[in-house]
Amino acid sequence: MYSLVSAPVLGFDLTRLPGGSATAEVLLRGLRLTADDLPVLAEHVPGEDVRGPLWVAVESAARQVPSLRGMNEADDPAGTLATVERAPIGSVDELLTCIRYDVLEWTWAGTGNQARQSDAAAAAAALLCDAAVASYLKDYLDADTRRGLGAGWVRAMRHLAAGPPVDLGPHHYAVSALLDKIRSARPGDRTRLVQAADEARRASSGWSPAVHSASWAAYLSGRVRTAAAAQLLLVQAIDTADIPVADRAGGVWNTLSGCVQALVVRDLLDTATAHRLLAPVVAALGPSWWS
Repeated sequence: MYSLVSAPVLGFDLTRLPGGSATAEVLLRGLRLTADDLPVLAEHVPGEDVRGPLWVAVESAARQVPSLRGMNEADDPAGTLATVERAPIGSVDELLTCIRYDVLEWTWAGTGNQARQSDAAAAAAALLCDAAVASYLKDYLDADTRRGLGAGWVRAMRHLAAGPPVDLGPHHYAVSALLDKIRSARPGDRTRLVQAADEARRASSGWSPAVHSASWAAYLSGRVRTAAAAQLLLVQAIDTADIPVADRAGGVWNTLSGCVQALVVRDLLDTATAHRLLAPVVAALGPSWWS
């Protein structure tokens, strides 16, 4: 489920998790790593004597994450709704796979079973996974375990160069303006976003194909990492705006995520697809951010 191509799905889970915004920050930094950064990260990976017990705790915590499987709404309707709002679509294993093989795809040499990473790249991937899982499982790990998992990453960040700015592609200013608008959303804006999401859900035909077209355009144009970065920034913007989780799960994420995906590739979309994804957000937030 989790990949850079399907970043809207990853973003949907992160926007509903208490540690999702912090996880998004780790992934954003991971997207901007360079070859020169790998040895710096590798120097700060704890030994296996430290990491081993921490990952035993991670495996135990991952089994506690709620799942939609086996739920019976008749038993506890309120509990079922709460689980649906919070339960991730993906899993810890999928998050780790996304980091190793998508975010750090450029660190692999060879293909298939012959693909290999350098020792520095493998260690850097381990440190990135430690930090990401510490926040992803925030509600299921004790504070000492979270600190232990994140300590190496925090130390490495003190020695790592700032790195290049986040790449939002040829429509950088439009995407940035929308994210700024979301971060500063007022109560009226949030109300209109919920209304727009409700209306879009009632007229849902065409939304899924439109998002698929935008994602396919990102893939064909080489903007997968750009689109993924925009989705991760959206996770953080929605957190800053303090939009309730129930509203995010109820359609606000889908509405905003589709709009962000369309903006990244708006020069490649046909008019109908662009309108389907952009119009609800323009109606809700007004046109002032549009450029």
